[in-house]
Amino acid sequence: MSTNILAFVVVLGVLIFFHELGHFLVARLFGVGVEKFSLGFGPRLFGKKVGLTDYRVSAIPLGGYVKMMGEDPTSEMAPEDIPLSFTHKHVFKRMLIVAAGPAFNLLLPVLIFYGIFQISGTYILKPSIGGVQENSPAHAAGLQAGDMITAIDGTPVANWDEMAALITGCEGKTLSITIRRPEWDVFSVTITPQSTPSKNIFNEEIQRYIIGISSAGEVVNQRLNPIESLTESVRQTYNITKLTIVSIVKLIQGTVSTKTLGGPIMIAEMAGQQAKEGAVNLVFFIALLSINLAIINFLPIPVLDGGHLLFFLIEAITRRPVNTRMREIAQQAGIFILIMLMIFVFYNDITRIFSS
Repeated sequence: MSTNILAFVVVLGVLIFFHELGHFLVARLFGVGVEKFSLGFGPRLFGKKVGLTDYRVSAIPLGGYVKMMGEDPTSEMAPEDIPLSFTHKHVFKRMLIVAAGPAFNLLLPVLIFYGIFQISGTYILKPSIGGVQENSPAHAAGLQAGDMITAIDGTPVANWDEMAALITGCEGKTLSITIRRPEWDVFSVTITPQSTPSKNIFNEEIQRYIIGISSAGEVVNQRLNPIESLTESVRQTYNITKLTIVSIVKLIQGTVSTKTLGGPIMIAEMAGQQAKEGAVNLVFFIALLSINLAIINFLPIPVLDGGHLLFFLIEAITRRPVNTRMREIAQQAGIFILIMLMIFVFYNDITRIFSS
């Protein structure tokens, strides 16, 4: 239990810090005064005031905030403070300040993955054939265990995933597959993949094109230079972000069960498990959560960053701020939605505990 709590605090602290750091740095870049930079909500536990900003740690560790000067458009300000006011900045600058929080949550996984790739490289599954199904297209073409696929239609393949993507994406057309076989050196065969029913990661029925081979399971470590690590880090972050967005859409459509949603209890348990597995697992878990946090914050729900961005977008189009009363109503609706969501994920967490 103590490991779970400690890991939860570390994970949440890193996510919140990076999120609020994004708001803070871009606000200062545009000359906005920042009064408070807080990790946590509620009463101030400790901190230090440097210049205008009070850097603090607060009692409730379930969030954080950056309080900027002039953030409340209805508040009065002294004339000398107006140049430091958030509200008095151009709408596009305000949009960038708000977007910087979730944007930094997307930057964090890139940095984490970059560090992992630089330290340990990446592990790839070689496109080596371990088995060939009888009466399959590969069997008819004479492929056998021990063969390695090196190219498909002239496109080199470096790993099993690249090879599988080219085969499944062929839409049934005949492929020229280049094979390396020890005693034959290199040769090519033509194979027409066959369509077969399958299920994707969301348990949906789909049709996949296959040639009827299985992997030999040969995994190799590949060292990456700094440029390759950066490229791979961005690619990894993009792929996980894309998958997360698709998951949210599937959740809304009802394809993915809402029982998969988890709250603080589930995060604490998972953080504790990853911490026990080692530092690399824990930082990878932080990267995944950071991507989720970024996407959630970009949702156009009032109270969240995405809601503020929506208001500012309307202001940019209409050339006038959204009516104060309308903003209040929208924010109340947003708070209601978030409270309902929190209750639901807590219910899921508790149900999961008692059913395990």
